[in-house]
Amino acid sequence: MRKRLSGVLLASPAWLWLIAFFVIPVAMVVWFSFGYKPGIFGTHANDVLSFDRYFEALSPTFIATFQNTLWVGVLGTILCFAVGAPVAYWIAFKVKPQRRGLLLALVLVPFWTNFLVRTIGWQVIIAPEGWLSTFLQNIGIIAAPLDLLHTRAAVLLGVVYNYLPLMILPLFVAFDRVGPALREASKDLGANRVSTFMRVTLPLARPGVVAGVMLVFIPLMGDYITATVLGGAKGTMVGQLVASQFQTAQNWALGSAMAVLLMLLVVISLGIAALLIWLVALPFNLHNRVDLGPAPAGSGPFTETATLETVS
Repeated sequence: MRKRLSGVLLASPAWLWLIAFFVIPVAMVVWFSFGYKPGIFGTHANDVLSFDRYFEALSPTFIATFQNTLWVGVLGTILCFAVGAPVAYWIAFKVKPQRRGLLLALVLVPFWTNFLVRTIGWQVIIAPEGWLSTFLQNIGIIAAPLDLLHTRAAVLLGVVYNYLPLMILPLFVAFDRVGPALREASKDLGANRVSTFMRVTLPLARPGVVAGVMLVFIPLMGDYITATVLGGAKGTMVGQLVASQFQTAQNWALGSAMAVLLMLLVVISLGIAALLIWLVALPFNLHNRVDLGPAPAGSGPFTETATLETVS
């Protein structure tokens, strides 16, 4: 009883923090979503509860915007992994231990600047009259001013820059935990570098991959600053619709319904992605299982099958 009480006391600050700054705000948003906007100057009212705001939120505009948001979120997450995985691998395996702290600090440098400020910085860089456009015209790569701002490509550039550290850090931790002995054993068994990475390093680093994907995908789906600053009308995302309902239209009920739908759709998207990955990996998992036949008599409660991890 004393051990349980001490554990509860140690965990109570974290529970209080989560309840105060996560559970209660989310519960308020859900509660507002069942209300309505009372008149021109009102923001919300809950004296009459209904699901009307959800039906209103599921408009063709919201669905089209969510499709664009999902496209940006998936492609942005893939790009963050494609860029972050080699960087994390290089820091974990190729850099001397005494220099890793400095490189990780450099990865975290963008977080020392406000999110909005560094996004506006990219707006200045890729503007048609910006220094990048002028430089590319001077060296003859492009003949006209750079036409990148207020496009989906600009939004992808911004989200990859803003969320890349959230992918690199968990991948580095996962790669760093993969001991060199397993990689050396794989090479001794005849595997090349690519096979060692795909069959040994990456499977063992799977928790870091999952953590990095979730840390990037979930906040990216709700991002509206990057889309507003770099995307303009062509980079509209659901986060912009939710923010406009709270800040411009003052319709907190409709904005809350859109926010709840966005959270549900993000969870559903992650579930579908996990199911697809499991279905794709299932044949490989079955291929790696070897039937050892019935257990010998007197051998004890051993299973009749075992998993054989092969390295090609």
